[in-house]
Amino acid sequence: MNIDNLKKILEQKLKENITIHKIKIEDKSFLHTKHQNFNKDKFHIKLTIESPELRKKKPIEANKKIFSAINEELKNHIHSLQIVIN
Repeated sequence: MNIDNLKKILEQKLKENITIHKIKIEDKSFLHTKHQNFNKDKFHIKLTIESPELRKKKPIEANKKIFSAINEELKNHIHSLQIVIN
């Protein structure tokens, strides 16, 4: 899967499962290129999500909701996930 397709899928799944006002999905894979376990087919993703729904939850609960929505992508296409909730 390429990064553009992954971004589209992530945005779609997150918006289907969470009330989101704004979302920014960034590829930060360059941060991992020198790691021993680097895999060019797995990405480091940074999610910046503006969501009143997630802000009302405890951080662990908000993360669980996000992980649940994108579980398949986490297993198969994402090496690292950074989450910022606004």
